Amino acid sequence: MRSIDALSLPDIAPAPVPDWMPEIRHVDPRTLVVDESYQRALSERSVRLIRKIVSQWDWSAFKPPVVVDVGGALEVIDGQHTAIGAVTHGGIAQIPVLVVRAVERKNRAGAFVRHNRDRIQVTPTQLHTALVEAGDEDAMTIAQVCQRAGVTILKNPPPMARFRPGETIAVSTIGALVNRRHAAGARKVLEICVQGGACPISADLIKAVEHLLHAAEYKGELQADRIALLISSRLSTLEAEAKRFAAERKLPLWRALASVLFMNRRKARHD
Repeated sequence: MRSIDALSLPDIAPAPVPDWMPEIRHVDPRTLVVDESYQRALSERSVRLIRKIVSQWDWSAFKPPVVVDVGGALEVIDGQHTAIGAVTHGGIAQIPVLVVRAVERKNRAGAFVRHNRDRIQVTPTQLHTALVEAGDEDAMTIAQVCQRAGVTILKNPPPMARFRPGETIAVSTIGALVNRRHAAGARKVLEICVQGGACPISADLIKAVEHLLHAAEYKGELQADRIALLISSRLSTLEAEAKRFAAERKLPLWRALASVLFMNRRKARHD
């Protein structure tokens, strides 16, 4: 556990604190309003999010919408998807909201910008770590496949990008690999990367190895140990060659890397 401690920021002058505090009110979510002059309209992504909120409603995951009392109407600054989800759910009579002060519309619009701009997005690897702790089935499958293959998923990139062999932050790519090839197939791809001493195991390398194993043009042409040997003996050289090849042929880097690995299949050297 980590305590919440102050940082030393000698170059920063703290802003003056207003003489008021936000207040919590419990309100019927149907009474909330949205100013469309600066708020986002609902998109397909919004609808998907609202569907998820409705189907997985949980107070422990609830964040109170931030609102402003404008002439008796509570105008949502942040959290309209949560509010719409509560109304759509049908079983939520009241929700807590955080009431702040912003008299002019420009101030409310500015607050909306800060709520949506001044935040640190959770990275895929941080989210994966939390999902594993939460017992998510898909995340646990990914973790088990990586553990058995000898792959370490880092929560954050190491300082100065000094990865060790077998380390990766390509958790989204691994998740997609598991979906396509299932646990056993994904493990085989990752084991080749580990045996090759890849440092790190990049998304492009994972896709390239999968392509060499399963694409019709390469399937059966290169054995797993040969691919691992190519990675261990010439990966840095082959990656540089793949970048040039990708630029010349206008190919994704992973596909160019697969081609370059195949073209150099006879050049791997044994220790």
